[in-house]
Amino acid sequence: MKLFVGLGNPGAKYAQNRHNIGFMALDAFAADHGCAPWRIKFNAQLTEGRLGGEKVVLLKPETFMNLSGQSVGEAMRFFKLDSTDITVFHDEIDLAPAKVRLKSGGGHAGHNGLRSIHQHIGPHYDRVRLGVGHPGHKDRVPGYVLSDFAKADQDWLDDVIRGLSGGVAHLADGDGPKFLNTVALRVTPARSSTSAPKTPKPEVVADSPPVDARNALQKLADRFRS
Repeated sequence: MKLFVGLGNPGAKYAQNRHNIGFMALDAFAADHGCAPWRIKFNAQLTEGRLGGEKVVLLKPETFMNLSGQSVGEAMRFFKLDSTDITVFHDEIDLAPAKVRLKSGGGHAGHNGLRSIHQHIGPHYDRVRLGVGHPGHKDRVPGYVLSDFAKADQDWLDDVIRGLSGGVAHLADGDGPKFLNTVALRVTPARSSTSAPKTPKPEVVADSPPVDARNALQKLADRFRS
């Protein structure tokens, strides 16, 4: 069994925030892979399903971001899991928008959700880092991550979420590279090596008789040459 955790803040006010991209990912997994209805447990929304060959619990803590570890720790102990059975999906300001990286263990880099999880289960869990870009200065970070994605972000955001959902079964089966490749192909589709770039064809007007631009003297000269 695996535990997949999406980080975010509960409530409609935060639903489209950059900080909630983890929630968005888990919502797509549950909808696309036939998981059971969400229910409340461990101060979180929880559902279960089968991804690939693995049973997976999906968990969205409702304790707000900076207390996420409380729910994760309770779920881990209840299901008798190790921290290495847990993968956390979270926003990452140190990655450009639409970039996705997989990481095992390590620090929390100041992310409040990861900081809380560290406190409750330690650092030895996997993370799917979902790039949302950086506002340019550290003082602007809190307002940035607690703001909604811009309209200009919607296309790549949709591609990333669909790519994550399309590849998540590979992640559950332990094939991280195949998971990342599935996401990459969705975000940046491969071009066929046999397809040449299309060039615009000249406009052709059908049934137009050819125009003879010769003058009378040229016509007479050409008649004697033939």
